[in-house]
Amino acid sequence: MQSFDEWEVVLHGRHQIYRIAGSGPPVVLIHGMVNSSRHWEQVALRLAKDHTVIAPDLIGHGDSAAVRGDYSLGAHAASIRDLLAVIGAERATFVGHSLGGGVVLQFFYQFPQRVERIALVSSGGLGHEVSPLLRSAALPGFSALLAAGVNPRVLGAMRDAGDRLRSHGHSKGVYLEAIARALRPLEQRGAREAFIQTLRSVIDVRGQRVSARDRLYLLTGFPTMIVWGERDHTIPLAHGRGAHELIPGSRFETLPRAAHFPHLEDPGGLSELLRDFIATTEPGWIDDASWGELISPHVRHSRRERRLRALG
Repeated sequence: MQSFDEWEVVLHGRHQIYRIAGSGPPVVLIHGMVNSSRHWEQVALRLAKDHTVIAPDLIGHGDSAAVRGDYSLGAHAASIRDLLAVIGAERATFVGHSLGGGVVLQFFYQFPQRVERIALVSSGGLGHEVSPLLRSAALPGFSALLAAGVNPRVLGAMRDAGDRLRSHGHSKGVYLEAIARALRPLEQRGAREAFIQTLRSVIDVRGQRVSARDRLYLLTGFPTMIVWGERDHTIPLAHGRGAHELIPGSRFETLPRAAHFPHLEDPGGLSELLRDFIATTEPGWIDDASWGELISPHVRHSRRERRLRALG
């Protein structure tokens, strides 16, 4: 029987947790905001039949150190690069959920040579709109409100209400359960502070403030799959469709039973999509020379550079 074992490394003086299972070509699973590596367990164990599955706790999430520092997408991507270098995973297929999708896109942009495939699950960074709850978290004073909201009694009442609604066939029940599940790790003050810093690096009161849409052309022809829960009210399904249209050759799939957390709400369905995607695509490869060729058609040269080229 496969196990999803927890390991710890110290990177730059910070403790970072990751979980690993199986053997074979590496697959890296990147969780979303207020999630952790353990939330991938049901997906990881299914993939571990044919792959080495690596799931890190992002800095400030799960059991990794929550410290005052840089919680930008770029910082998360660099931390994952360092972790994979330490454990000897040179290249991998990357799967990212929500915030983790944004981290995966940033990882690809910073370290394309290390990426074989990309799968984005209800990903952030593909459009402006986001749920009112996440926008409100960017408001001043939200930290105090959050501290009150993660009281165990409040979370228990929210979870019970979600159970009752879902048992009566109301779709909002799944959403309430997801909120309660997401807020539970924030009972610790350090985790709450890390959450606020991470969220405000990508979201403000108007919506998502970080977008990868202007660079999606770099994924043209690169093995890419976009997966969305059809009941997602956190990030619109339209973001996934729009990204699919901007990435020629990409694959777009939806999961009818899932909302914003397909890896928890339909782990079997998501696992099957991932297994099929990996089995039916060849690993992508981008070196420094081809990276420059990808970017050059989209580079606009200054008037002086164009004049010098004409004279040369």
